[in-house]
Amino acid sequence: MRKAAIAMLGMALAGTALAQELPAPLDDAAFRPVDRAAAELGQLLFYDPILSGNREVACATCHHPAFGTSDGLSLPLGDGGIGLGPARVADPANPPEQRVPRNSQALWNLGAREYVSMFHDGRVEIDPAAPGGMRTPLDADMVAGFDTMLSAQTMFPVLSPDEMAGHYSENEVAQAVRLGMLTGPGGAWDLIARRVAAEPGYAERFAAVYGLAPDEIGFPDISNAVAAFMEFEFRSDTSPFDARLRDGTPLDAQAEAGLALFYGEAGCAACHSGPFQTDHGFHAMAAPQIGPGKGARFETHARDEGRFRVTGDPADLHAFRTPSLRNVELTAPYGHAGAHATLKGFVAHHADPATGYDRAQAVLPDLPVADWRILDDPAESAAIVEAGAREAVALGEGEIAALAAFLRSLTDPVAREGRLGVPETVPSGLTVPMP
Repeated sequence: MRKAAIAMLGMALAGTALAQELPAPLDDAAFRPVDRAAAELGQLLFYDPILSGNREVACATCHHPAFGTSDGLSLPLGDGGIGLGPARVADPANPPEQRVPRNSQALWNLGAREYVSMFHDGRVEIDPAAPGGMRTPLDADMVAGFDTMLSAQTMFPVLSPDEMAGHYSENEVAQAVRLGMLTGPGGAWDLIARRVAAEPGYAERFAAVYGLAPDEIGFPDISNAVAAFMEFEFRSDTSPFDARLRDGTPLDAQAEAGLALFYGEAGCAACHSGPFQTDHGFHAMAAPQIGPGKGARFETHARDEGRFRVTGDPADLHAFRTPSLRNVELTAPYGHAGAHATLKGFVAHHADPATGYDRAQAVLPDLPVADWRILDDPAESAAIVEAGAREAVALGEGEIAALAAFLRSLTDPVAREGRLGVPETVPSGLTVPMP
């Protein structure tokens, strides 16, 4: 009975005119070319904890392919955590001071040419009027030498105490961050670069790939290699949906019903448009706020005001960048604060944000911090809901299930398996993050 009902729904919706046409299929022109040798060097750096202050956290700790290039948590535990994914817990000998304030974003297709911003709030973005053609939190003080915007964004997690740097008395990188010494000799980035250059395995590879002597290796060179790896490894354009676009191979009946809803009456494609299901814009969606919020370290509120922190425009309050939906099945929890644990739950909230705001399902390891300050504050919660107010879309359980089935058709088996994969060892000899 259930299969028959789904098939009937699929046939009914398949004949419905779509509110937006399907995107054109992707090809090589949509992506920047990648040097494989650079990607192989970047693979080692991506999985090597040498880039973190205490040599305990790698890029892959919070962006692991086992968890869809995210970490399976609502909010990450960076420095001071033990384990990986949902099993990660605070280290009792050196617990984190706080959770990382935003959900760990997936890395799929960040090498595509159409990407113009990075991070949930777009604080690293293409801007022809800015120094070097990019706007970043450092503005004119940003060092040069990046091949891409993706490379530039890797400069910032290594400076965050809660992500990779560690806290101020723990190591020389954290101390440099505390003193505001980021660039130049003895700055945080230089200290990390000198670590890498001192490892013979890296020195040899940088000489072979980039023609650099050890004393010439700078953090932008490290960033360029890491970005090359991400572009190569996490390109994702061979999903069932891609086959549907390229040669008309139909999805299963439930997913076809979801496709018709997504590009039709449900209105999802108004924001989740284009080949990667994102308009690269910023929208207030009334997503529940949990955790410490995003603010300067001297601020005591737990608010996350999203894009407003970048632009100062009140219209951007509680607005966040539209995420790509590629491989979204693999990247739970969802939302800028990871407040929805299931795909169906997040779809239902998007359809009716005011009603769904209180349905947070967080995945948070124990930590003695105040995670619910905003949800427990009626005024703060009301401001988030008001910013994201819009007309609800009436969806039944069957339609929500159909949309979730369509979203699963965006899962790419090639990207999921990986191209280079996880290395068994890295030149530093430190422990490679493994689930």
